[in-house]
Amino acid sequence: MAAIRRVAGQLDVHPEALRAWVKRAEIDAGTAPGRTSDDAARIAELEREVRELRRANEILKTASAFFAVAELDRKTK
Repeated sequence: MAAIRRVAGQLDVHPEALRAWVKRAEIDAGTAPGRTSDDAARIAELEREVRELRRANEILKTASAFFAVAELDRKTK
C-alpha cells in the first residue's frame, strides 16, 4: 500500500484511484480473478440488446392484439 501511495503522489492522483486501476489491469491481464473489462462491456451490450428486444416484443404483442380485435370487429359487422 505504501508503494501505491508513493506512486499516486508522484502521479498526482488519489491512491484509491491508482489502486483501482492496478486491480483492473491485473484482472484484465488474467493475473487476478474477476470479470475483465471486455467481458463487462460485452455483458452491458447484451443487456442493452435484451432490453431493446423485450421492448420490441411488447410493441409487437400490443399491435397483434390491436389487429386481432380490429379483425374480429370487422367480421361481426
